[in-house]
Amino acid sequence: MPAISAIRSLCAGLCLAALMPAALGQEQGSVLKLPTRTGVETTVFWHPAPRATATVLLFPGGLGGFGKMEQGRPSSNNFLVRTEQDFVAHGLNVAIFGRANGQEITPRERMSPEHMEDVRKVVDAVRQRSSAPLWLVGTSRGTTSAAAAASQLPDGVIAGVVLSSSIVDAREPGSMQSLDLGHIRVPVLLFHHARDACRICPPGALPGVLQSLTQAPVKKIMLVEGGGNPSGDPCHAMHWHGYAGMEAEAVADIAQWIQQPVP
Repeated sequence: MPAISAIRSLCAGLCLAALMPAALGQEQGSVLKLPTRTGVETTVFWHPAPRATATVLLFPGGLGGFGKMEQGRPSSNNFLVRTEQDFVAHGLNVAIFGRANGQEITPRERMSPEHMEDVRKVVDAVRQRSSAPLWLVGTSRGTTSAAAAASQLPDGVIAGVVLSSSIVDAREPGSMQSLDLGHIRVPVLLFHHARDACRICPPGALPGVLQSLTQAPVKKIMLVEGGGNPSGDPCHAMHWHGYAGMEAEAVADIAQWIQQPVP
């Protein structure tokens, strides 16, 4: 009899363990194909969080997109894509902006009326899926999309903006200096690694960008250090530019500020 009881206890434990991922909200996300313009569909990766306190619409850098889906997850190494589960773990719904009709997004296209229309339609669709406050979060080239959209969306649509590893070389298409930052009227966090060596993202240019946010009710520069083992091009995702070795800490810092924006 004691042996039978032990076996029953073991089976119960294994069954409970099998149910735990679903109970803890670790289900996989899904890809949405949203009509955003006539003849145009924009992909969005959607991963809701249990009892979410906010939603983040993430804009990856480079030429946009979140890569192929592998085992229910997007495969891109971009900082915002490879950490999407960390955002969910902090109680944030995650939507990752993909591509319109699968086409790459060039730096100039990120400021175009067509791209802004795609963003507006995606924002509307995301807000229909959750009433939680919506934040735009861009990294590297994605900061052009996030900041441009934030400067044009009507009041009350988004709660704030996070610009990570921003394009701050004024000579570069899509730089923060080329956008109407003075029209942004929501909290803005400029998040940057102090050792970012990308030539178009020098941390020393951030104070000037902060000054341009004349109508943001709360604004802050957050320079972070830490991580390790950067590799590849200094402008690519696995270097300091992409918070190599400190991804979880970076997401925690961003999530905390979203919950309580302070100067």
